[in-house]
Amino acid sequence: MTDNDVPQAGDVALVVRRTIRAPVGRVFDAWTQPEHLRRWWGPGGPVRCPDAEVDLRVGGRYRIANAFPDGRVVWIVGEFELVSPPHRLVYSWRLEPGTQEPERVTVRFEPKDGATEVIVVHERIASQASRDEHEKGWNGCLDGLAAYLGGEQG
Repeated sequence: MTDNDVPQAGDVALVVRRTIRAPVGRVFDAWTQPEHLRRWWGPGGPVRCPDAEVDLRVGGRYRIANAFPDGRVVWIVGEFELVSPPHRLVYSWRLEPGTQEPERVTVRFEPKDGATEVIVVHERIASQASRDEHEKGWNGCLDGLAAYLGGEQG
């Protein structure tokens, strides 16, 4: 972990890890290509991802839709601060519509015995309650990614 991955004093932060049975390049592509994101992204349950847009470059923006059963669609939007394929991404994170300050997400993809350990560091979270919701959401997303790419490695 580098200094840039460590949450700063005063931040509410979260770290979630999962080892996925797939090579690093395949996991990185699934995380960054809209045609893949639409097939696995979401916090779990009945929430699905009907649309995703990714401009994968520093300064490029992304938009990922979360569609809820009641018809409501919440967009997760942000800008890439670092793109280092296939090992690391850093991007801002906020919900649209919304007025909150952007949060920051760092995702590392580390080779591990023929699989990939995905490490999500989500920081600049406004409250403990929001952190707890993000933890559920990231675990749901990583469950979906593992199912999409062939499972989780114990």
